[in-house]
Amino acid sequence: MTGKATKGSLKKWMGLALTMVMGVSLLAGCSSGSNQETTEGGTSGNGERVTLKVEVFDRGNSPSPYTITNNYMTKWIQEQFGDPNNIDVQFVPVQRSEETTKLNVLMASASDVPDIVFVYDSSVFYRYAQQGGLTDVGELIKEHAPNLKEYLGEDLLKFGQLEGQQFAIPGKRAITARYNSYIRQDWLDKVGMKAPTTTEELYETLKAFKEKDPGNLGSKNIPMGMALAPAQYETLIYSFIKPIQDGLTYSQRYELPLHEGFKDAMQFLNKLYNEGLISKDFSLDEEKTQLVKDFQNGNIGYMSEDVGQILYADGMLDNLYKNVPGSKVAAIDAYTNANVDNKYIKSRYGSNGMYIMIPKSSKRAVEAVKYLDWMASGNNLLDMYSGVEGENYEMVDGIPVVKNDATQEMKDRIYNSGDMAIIANGKVIGDQEVNEAAWIAGFPENNQELMRQSINIANTDTIGPIVFSKPIAAESKYGTALNDKLKVLIVKTAMAKPAEFEAVYEKEMNDFMSLGGTELKKELEEALQ
Repeated sequence: MTGKATKGSLKKWMGLALTMVMGVSLLAGCSSGSNQETTEGGTSGNGERVTLKVEVFDRGNSPSPYTITNNYMTKWIQEQFGDPNNIDVQFVPVQRSEETTKLNVLMASASDVPDIVFVYDSSVFYRYAQQGGLTDVGELIKEHAPNLKEYLGEDLLKFGQLEGQQFAIPGKRAITARYNSYIRQDWLDKVGMKAPTTTEELYETLKAFKEKDPGNLGSKNIPMGMALAPAQYETLIYSFIKPIQDGLTYSQRYELPLHEGFKDAMQFLNKLYNEGLISKDFSLDEEKTQLVKDFQNGNIGYMSEDVGQILYADGMLDNLYKNVPGSKVAAIDAYTNANVDNKYIKSRYGSNGMYIMIPKSSKRAVEAVKYLDWMASGNNLLDMYSGVEGENYEMVDGIPVVKNDATQEMKDRIYNSGDMAIIANGKVIGDQEVNEAAWIAGFPENNQELMRQSINIANTDTIGPIVFSKPIAAESKYGTALNDKLKVLIVKTAMAKPAEFEAVYEKEMNDFMSLGGTELKKELEEALQ
């Protein structure tokens, strides 16, 4: 990667950080408007057809001829929910990587913001709620959403409450397994090594991959795939940090630098980068576009990823096997944490998923709540996640099992199901064990055993997020800026020359603390008491 490219990339992040700081005060535009212009029938007071705007993540992966706003799922939702209620359901795309940035802009504009928005970051939710930018949906749920209320339950609904008011509807997480790592078994065989079982063994394996080049790739050889994305850098960081309390960590990603051991993680990443063991242009790959290409083309020996992400039908693993005959991938647990008895420490999700919100300016709050209630009704969630019974799947012992003979058109129906079924993060069928079985059954038969191994590894030695009894004010105030600063910190310390690491790390951490890290650390430590 050239110095010029790095500088431009960092300028982009610093600009985003400034936007985030400014976004904190932009919610004034969300305080106007009323929720009263709706009736039981889902139309405006004069009986005219109305429009319900719903945010949707755009991952840039829509198969032809679909687009993110015009596909099988959008049409099915319109037919099943919209038309019977005299509502036009309009989806508003937001790039997944710019989730918070774009949402801040939308929330600052009462006229452009969708009626249903969502975010994974609890501090962003609390900020919107505290600034009066959100609708209290408590009474609306009682009146219009009995199925949604039963589906979520009182305990889960509490995650969306602030001072007794229901400002968000939490998504329900099917499973808490988060990340997994994979290695090219055929590369291991060629270099005569066993799968690494410790961080030090992993390092030695990566060096062997580079020096012996088992894939005969030359300059394209990437011992360890890396991107500036959580699945790649969090797995590494968690193998060094020390939990804050009873096997728990601070809940926000930008709070990782406040953990003991974070510096050691950055120094290890610096070592990998300077020895040419990771993707050299990882700082430009927030969307993981290049990472996916490199993996599918057989250029990567080892990588971490969201659990199961590579195993979907016609996905990364299938494409690798097509492109590189004889290639073989194994799931492994290699990162060991010296701060926690050398266990394989990795993060797990909390029980709640995203925070689904209705802006205060929305005039379609009733329709929005009815839409979420419809989603929780009957077989709608099952249909959204699994497609058409008999074509996409068959029910076996209460679990939807993917049909191997489903056509590509049938498969494409549900390519974005996870981003459309927003009240569920994953297939919610029953308890976690049942949900995991349902998840595994959704993968191609040839990949199911590897998926089972992946989940088992992802569930090993996990540590979860601390849930405080009240919001952390500094998270709402500084969170978005610190999240962007975290990326800058990771990139600059990774790319520093080894002799300059200490100075670069100290400077970047000082900047991090001055941007709000000091106040955040103080408040978090007080909350622990």
